[in-house]
Amino acid sequence: MKWRTRGVRAADQRVAPTRLGPRDLTAEAVTGLVQRPARSILTMLGTVLGIGVFVAVLALTSTTTGQIGKSFSVLKASTVTVDDTATSSGSGSGPGGTPPAMSFPADTDTRLAALSGVVDGGLWWAVPLRDPVISARPPQGPGTAQSGQQASIGLYAATPGALAAMQTRLGAGVLFNTFHQDRGERVCVLGAGAARALGISRVDNQPAVFVNGVAYTVLGIISDTQRLPEALLGMIIPGGTALDAYGPPTDQPAQAVIHVRLGAAQNIARQAPLALRPDNPGLLQAVPPPDPHTLRDQVSTDLSGLFLLLAGICLAVGALGIANTTLVAVLERSAEIGLRRALGARPRHIGAQFLAESTCLGALGGLIGTALGVLTVVAISLAEHWSAIIEPATVLPAPLVGALVGLLAGLYPALRAARTEPLEALRR
Repeated sequence: MKWRTRGVRAADQRVAPTRLGPRDLTAEAVTGLVQRPARSILTMLGTVLGIGVFVAVLALTSTTTGQIGKSFSVLKASTVTVDDTATSSGSGSGPGGTPPAMSFPADTDTRLAALSGVVDGGLWWAVPLRDPVISARPPQGPGTAQSGQQASIGLYAATPGALAAMQTRLGAGVLFNTFHQDRGERVCVLGAGAARALGISRVDNQPAVFVNGVAYTVLGIISDTQRLPEALLGMIIPGGTALDAYGPPTDQPAQAVIHVRLGAAQNIARQAPLALRPDNPGLLQAVPPPDPHTLRDQVSTDLSGLFLLLAGICLAVGALGIANTTLVAVLERSAEIGLRRALGARPRHIGAQFLAESTCLGALGGLIGTALGVLTVVAISLAEHWSAIIEPATVLPAPLVGALVGLLAGLYPALRAARTEPLEALRR
């Protein structure tokens, strides 16, 4: 007992307080994760999925909103319609209940084209013919049923300006023009759906379509249209021909469709009724496109709310996974906890170690999920030829969100580990 003879008494010996610095704490946390790599990877999957969905949702919402805004500006913001309110309300009915005349003038196309900012414009309406019999075959004789009739084909009238404003794409042939309009020629163009129903695929042989036995020469077939998609399922005849043969519209009033330059829609909506009916502009009502900002905001709110809820559920699942795995690790490492406590580790050191492990799991899952989310947005944008919009305020905090999820998930297991008594732990 030499150490006692030197005047050092046992009562004077004091145990130095144990310390667990940030470097040691990080090393212990990383060691705990590396010892069980498979479990650590499976535990991180929930956080990876949650953070990945979180980043992808916000970025895709911004990207798709921008794409919607672009498409809206190109099509919706360049379309103005003008409705015939007098005919639709029946205020212009003639004597004896005769159908009212259209409020639009005969030179509607010319007047609309004269407005600054108008690209094309014209009239269209549904021909007032009850249950027309439309067929590609002529009637066989009086009193016989016409074969090949198609009840699903709509019959519409349009001016050349309306066809141009529709931005039609021809699959075959040509469109009718002002010559056919002014002379009341019995010609027509068919939508792609109507042409298939009638069995007409080419127009170089000048096929004819019969409406209640009256022949109309098919000039062209429309394969696509930017406006008035119902035209693809119908037969369109010149407006002058329709007025001469069937009279003005009754059930569905005529409507002017105007293709305008971007930024001119509001001005054209104010000027069109006055330009068409300077004597009584109240007979016509122009409908400008809705505000694109309102549409984009609504779409962004709907998409964000729906998918952020999904991301929150994924994060909750990830947090539960981390909490469950950390709790299992506490139970499995009871002997290690007891040994550390016996060697001088304090309860807060034990709790900090497990809390650091869960936080590292969450942070690592957040980093991987952020990377996967960004890659997903870029891949989808490249595939769809979009411009990817990724806000730094969305991407940069994502790993911190993962670390916070891990921290909160590890609170209870860390508290339970800190309360473990050394003697009980060593007995297990």
